[in-house]
Amino acid sequence: MKAVITENNELKDMIEIHKTRTNECESMQLQLLSGNASLRTELDTTKGKLTASLNDLEDARRKHRFEIEDIKRHHSRELDEVNHNAQEEARNIGRKHSDESTELRRQLENKLEEEKALRLQAVQVLNNEGALAQEKAEVEMDRKDKALRATQADLHQSRSDLLREQSLSNTLRSNLAEAASSAICLEASMRSLRAKIDFLESDNMSQSQAFADLNGRLQDAIQSEMKAKEKLRSEESLRRKLHNQVQELKGNIRVFCRVRPSLGSDPANEAARISFPDGEGDSREVEVLGQEEKSSLGSITTKTNAFAFDRVFTPTSQNADVFDEISQLVQSALDGYNVCIFCYGQTGSGKTFTMSADDGMIPRAVHQIYNTAQSLEEKGWKYSMEGSFVEVYNENLNDLLGKSEEFDKKKHEIRHDMQKCKTTITDITTVNLDTPTKVESILQRATANRSVAATNANERSSRSHSVFILKLTGENSVTGEKSEGTLNLVDLAGSERLSHSKSTGDRLKETQNINRSLSCLGDVIGALGQGKEGGHVPYRNSKLTYLLQFSLGGNSKTLMFVMISPLQGHLSETLTSLKFATKVHNTHIGTARRQAKVRDS
Repeated sequence: MKAVITENNELKDMIEIHKTRTNECESMQLQLLSGNASLRTELDTTKGKLTASLNDLEDARRKHRFEIEDIKRHHSRELDEVNHNAQEEARNIGRKHSDESTELRRQLENKLEEEKALRLQAVQVLNNEGALAQEKAEVEMDRKDKALRATQADLHQSRSDLLREQSLSNTLRSNLAEAASSAICLEASMRSLRAKIDFLESDNMSQSQAFADLNGRLQDAIQSEMKAKEKLRSEESLRRKLHNQVQELKGNIRVFCRVRPSLGSDPANEAARISFPDGEGDSREVEVLGQEEKSSLGSITTKTNAFAFDRVFTPTSQNADVFDEISQLVQSALDGYNVCIFCYGQTGSGKTFTMSADDGMIPRAVHQIYNTAQSLEEKGWKYSMEGSFVEVYNENLNDLLGKSEEFDKKKHEIRHDMQKCKTTITDITTVNLDTPTKVESILQRATANRSVAATNANERSSRSHSVFILKLTGENSVTGEKSEGTLNLVDLAGSERLSHSKSTGDRLKETQNINRSLSCLGDVIGALGQGKEGGHVPYRNSKLTYLLQFSLGGNSKTLMFVMISPLQGHLSETLTSLKFATKVHNTHIGTARRQAKVRDS
């Protein structure tokens, strides 16, 4: 109970304390309210003062703005007046300056006209003096030139006289020396002749008889020599006739086959199976084993393709062996016949090597012609030779001995003389071949100009047909006989299958033109082989066949080389080439005619 009372007493004390503090807070609130009221009064007073101050400031600003505007208007009027005065003054100065300039210009122009007139008069005087001086100088120069020419002529004449005198002096000295030696010889001869005279006088009759016998023998020998020369000339004519008959018996289109040897770059395991049944004998046959074929029964067979030509050259044959067989045809060209030798075959089969190598058919043929022509000189024959070299490229003719920058720009026309069976080409370079070295030089020039390119079929493939034309003109000074022969040596561009060569762009166009011209060559030979007199032969379908018209049409002795590759990968092209060569071999195109005539007496 005491605890409760004690707790109540404590609560009462706490309430009293709380009341006391509440009263203190109320008194403080009253103080704050009175302070707040006084502050609000002061704030209102300050706001009133501030409003009055702002009004005064606004009035001052308005007054100042009016003053500034008045000053600006005043300044603007003053500035306009100054500008107006300045412009008026500038106009006055400008008018004055213009008047002064006009007057000054008029004065200067008057002075310039006067000066120009004076200068013109001076120039006229100088021109007159210069012309007079130039005329005098030219007269003096002409006089000095005449004097110089006269002096040079005198000098030249003096030199000539001096050389002539020196030569005469040397000649006289030589003659004097010879005369001295001759005098010694004559003295010895005189002693010898005196001895002979003594001997002849002793035996005059016997010596006269011996002299008569010797004179008779000399006349007999001269007669025998004349008969021998006449017989030699008749035998030469007979030899030409018999030689031509032998060539005709061999056929006017002869076909040789040559197999290229394997090269170091050829794959070792890709050699085609090519055999030569009569290689030890006449060597006229070649057999090529075809691709293996599987029959319907499953058996594997290989077809043997046999071909026969006038001569077959194995891979071991050299160019010298080949030329031995064609040398008689070259002789026919000297005898006055048209001769054509051309190489046919696929790209890379060795055509250019056979024709244009250092020991190829062209250099060897020319050397044989030179040697034979020299040997015929003692029989009265004298020959002149002219050579030209052309190519057929994309059905255009190019002069291989001309300027390479004119290729495909300069037009050359093929013209035929149907009566004389001669072919000429306009605007081509013709070289007089008086020495064999000239042939080597034109071959080098032609090889450099010829169109070649690399294809998948060959690293260096000829992209054109080249034709070397050698014209031979001979005349016999004894019999008056003349002969005109032509030797055409043709290196055909290689045939290619597009699937093998993979040609594109320019190479594709070249390949198409090459194959088309070779196809036209086959058409021409096929038409000739039909033997229809007056039948149409499509020479004009190709520039190549049109150029070789007289070389294929029976007026020429023709030899075709078919060149084949020893590689199995080229087997299809090899068989195609051999079949075409067989077709040519079986073709008869007539008898060649000799281009010869006898000189009118």
